[in-house]
Amino acid sequence: MSVLMRKTHHFRLFTGMKRLALVIFIFSLSAAFIDTIWAVYLDGFFHNDSMVGFFSGFLSIISFLCFFALVPLVEKSNKAKLFSMVVILFSISYLILALTHNFWIFVLFSVTITILSTLKIMSFGIIVKDNSKNKSLSENEGMMYTFSNVAWVIGPLIAGFISFNLGIPFVFFISSFLLLFAFLLFKLFRIKDEKDKNYRKVDLNIIGNFFNFFRSKERVIAYILGGGVNLWWALIYLYTPLYIIHNGLNEKWIGIFLFAVAVPLMSFEYYFSKFAGKHGFRKIFFIGYLLPAVMVLTSFFIGNVYFVLSFLVFGSVGMAMLEPTTEAYFFDMLKNKREEDKYYGPYNTAIDVGIMMGKFAPAILLIFLPFKYIFLLFAMFMFFLAVTSLKTKKIVESKR
Repeated sequence: MSVLMRKTHHFRLFTGMKRLALVIFIFSLSAAFIDTIWAVYLDGFFHNDSMVGFFSGFLSIISFLCFFALVPLVEKSNKAKLFSMVVILFSISYLILALTHNFWIFVLFSVTITILSTLKIMSFGIIVKDNSKNKSLSENEGMMYTFSNVAWVIGPLIAGFISFNLGIPFVFFISSFLLLFAFLLFKLFRIKDEKDKNYRKVDLNIIGNFFNFFRSKERVIAYILGGGVNLWWALIYLYTPLYIIHNGLNEKWIGIFLFAVAVPLMSFEYYFSKFAGKHGFRKIFFIGYLLPAVMVLTSFFIGNVYFVLSFLVFGSVGMAMLEPTTEAYFFDMLKNKREEDKYYGPYNTAIDVGIMMGKFAPAILLIFLPFKYIFLLFAMFMFFLAVTSLKTKKIVESKR
């Protein structure tokens, strides 16, 4: 995270995509703080693992619907202005959660944050795409994820320490401050919306666009693979913290685990994305899903909590192959800016489909079976995704 910015001739260190990367680093640091304590925060209201899963799944349904309902807003909006508005509203929401522990206020702002998350994903993703050349998209996506994952490395450690010593409300308060700082930096950098001037029409056929999206086999495969990444993170960020607590470890271990999970992402994502840009996506996708499949299957047969956590960390190496490349693969299949605006919203519903499956399926499973069967369930998911990846289209960015 050593690349810096440029606003005027007085600032020469941060230029181009690196300015965006710095903003996303600070935003991700706040997100890492919240995700570290979120499962425990929910458990403080529900006191039941299955209910935590069901409520999280409910939020994912809202997010799924938002990717439909908010497409016209995103299409007609200046993406830079929309993103900055979302960041400041995030900051206000976290500040309110820091100041109250009322259940209904918690529900209201959980829904608010979910809606804001969909706007952030759609607006920022298009900002990155529109500021990238075709041959550099995978590399730029890799840069964004690398900067983001530096935050996900240090964030859980800090959040775990703060929540253990000062309490969860302090985590929300600091996250709110970080988002305010990200908002000010974004404005300072004067990041623009590089929207295609030749395409202005807003397509209001939201449901039709969704069904049109699935008329292409290649888009369906991209959708499944993109959702699979988020399926895995439901295990890591929702159920594994509960597993840690129920095995007698404290919140510090949640921070240590999430720190360790992010290290391979920070270390390898940029290089894997460059490899995919030069050599294609298929092999990266296959290995990326096969590795966590093997690791989580091994976890099913191993009872020692420390070994299980180690296997899950090693499985995140596979996610380093997938996070920056699945979205780049989707964009590389699109023909023009119009398709980008038309299909990016439907594509992003894969995030919530993956998360919903990753939350609801284990929640139902826990009603009937012990916790360890969650590992077997996720192993089946990952093996299926590895096989599906072999059907991807041959796209090599360096040859385009």
